[in-house]
Amino acid sequence: MVMTAKLTNKVAIVTGAASGMGKAIAEAYAREGARLVLADINAESLAQVVDEITQGGGTATSIVTNMAQEADVEAMIKQATTTYGQLDILVNNAGIMDNFKAVGNVTDELWQRVLAINLTGPFMASRAAIRVMEDQETGGVIINNASVGGLFGARGGAAYAASKHGLVGLTKNIAATYGTFGNIRANAIAPGGVATNIGNSITDPDPLGGQAIAATGSQTAPMGQPEQIANVAVFLASDDSSFVNGDVIKADGGWTAR
Repeated sequence: MVMTAKLTNKVAIVTGAASGMGKAIAEAYAREGARLVLADINAESLAQVVDEITQGGGTATSIVTNMAQEADVEAMIKQATTTYGQLDILVNNAGIMDNFKAVGNVTDELWQRVLAINLTGPFMASRAAIRVMEDQETGGVIINNASVGGLFGARGGAAYAASKHGLVGLTKNIAATYGTFGNIRANAIAPGGVATNIGNSITDPDPLGGQAIAATGSQTAPMGQPEQIANVAVFLASDDSSFVNGDVIKADGGWTAR
């Protein structure tokens, strides 16, 4: 029996694809036959990912994208349609952390930057993608990479938690409208601790925020690999999850089950 790749003939955009979970998702999608538009603000690393995928027989193009800039987001969506003629899957993966800053220590600049990249960017990308997908007979799939920080109060700082809670809400709204009354499914992944380079951005951890996250047992929480999150993203993008809409799949090794 010949097994067909799960994403054959699908076109997918993956943001934050230059490293970590985004790179793993891009690689997994390529193995499953998807044609890719990979977006990231890091041009050099992004080009390396595209080279690796194409050298391995996959199909991928790249576009340097600042998810906080609407013009960049619109150009990203346009690249998918002009290059491949369709857009079937949008993975909003790009995101930043906030040094676990508690509310009293969050500056306006930090708040606006985190919300812009973690929530407004996915909103703008989803809006542009929906305008393409709703005109396609096959519709489409939107996958938002949220966080357990979007389900609980102490798995991140105030700005990060607010942005990820907002992303979960955005996911459910898309699912309840375009998924229930149309043909665009939307789901979110809520990873726990994953071995990526995003931890390098924690350069000035907030004492109170750090105390709160330590109280959740974070120091002994299971640590996942990007490929494990990518496997969930493949499932949500494929027809295997055709009846899954508006869900948030926790992938945290049981951390929040304790």
